Amino acid sequence: MVEFSNEVFTTVCNRIAEGESLRKICIDDNMPAKTTVLRWMQDDDEGLLRDQYARAREMQADHYAEEIIEISDESANDTFIDEHGNERNNNEIVARSRLRVDSRKWLAGKLRPKVYGEKIVQEHTGNLTVSLPEKARDI
Repeated sequence: MVEFSNEVFTTVCNRIAEGESLRKICIDDNMPAKTTVLRWMQDDDEGLLRDQYARAREMQADHYAEEIIEISDESANDTFIDEHGNERNNNEIVARSRLRVDSRKWLAGKLRPKVYGEKIVQEHTGNLTVSLPEKARDI
């Protein structure tokens, strides 16, 4: 079992900010178990660890947003030359890239909904009828 230290917790948060999942980080031999990290945050009376972790998650969302641009701009393997010398679309690569973008977009929206979430606009149409009590009508 890995004992708590600010250095270990900061390493976990830095790796999260760089896009790694807590599950993947905690698989490493020199890292604490996922439940240990969660317990450290739960036992933190001042909330400093939870704040640091929350900031790391926000930075992770920013990391995913940057990756979306990189994945979208990368087109090196989108086509290939077939056995007859014709250029063909590599639909499998394109579909995988779309999945990678959609996954990051979804997660970024969940981690930082105010920045990357869907904007919901509600409109009211129709007539608005307000009934006033009898006393208010006399005024």
